[in-house]
Amino acid sequence: QVQLVESGGALVQAGGSLRLSCVASGIIFNLYSMDWYRQAPGKQRELVATITRGDSTNYADSVKGRFTISVDNAKNTVFLQMNRLEPEDTAVYYCHALLRYTHYWGQGTQVTVSS
Repeated sequence: QVQLVESGGALVQAGGSLRLSCVASGIIFNLYSMDWYRQAPGKQRELVATITRGDSTNYADSVKGRFTISVDNAKNTVFLQMNRLEPEDTAVYYCHALLRYTHYWGQGTQVTVSS
């Protein structure tokens, strides 16, 4: 059974930092590209950050320079370090694993940034 379990979401003041974690089980973790998406109320889910199996990273323009995605293959975990948080970053953050046409999603973790 495949599971992606996120943690680390919280209420934080603008300018603060959070680190999200996503632990994967039931997959060969180092074969998958891993992403973080987010969905704010009334908005579509959007891609925030991606890390490929070659450790290449990509970021949405809105988070470049503030967010960093990384993996720990020994722990089957992907992280999202979020710095200089803004109220516009408020959303449910989802972990996503992709291998060719196979997708898996986590249940999401809430991040709320107060002004």
